[in-house]
Amino acid sequence: QVQLVESGGGLVQAGDSLRLSCVASGRTFGIMAWFRQAPGMEREFVAGFWSRGGTPFYADSVKGRFTISRSNAKNTVSLDMNSLNADDTAVYYCAARTSDSSSYSVFSQFTYEYWGQGTQVTVSS
Repeated sequence: QVQLVESGGGLVQAGDSLRLSCVASGRTFGIMAWFRQAPGMEREFVAGFWSRGGTPFYADSVKGRFTISRSNAKNTVSLDMNSLNADDTAVYYCAARTSDSSSYSVFSQFTYEYWGQGTQVTVSS
């Protein structure tokens, strides 16, 4: 059974940093990623990487502030978030998919098969 379990959300002030973690189990994945969803908004891509290696990829809105990484055990994916602002307030979801093919958009939530339950990040200004 596939499980993605997030942790690390919370309430922080603008300019603060926060680390989210996702523990994955049940199978190997082609791509792992983080998405977020603010109230009244669609779920949007934040950051991701191919399990086979290569340069991680980021949404323009977080590039230079957020870093996605994987533990040596390869079962924990982290998202380090710096210089947080109110626009980063959202529920953050860990996502994974079997295929690592770029034929399926890595930025679309609809190409990911597995999801965590989400963790709330609130940034006060």
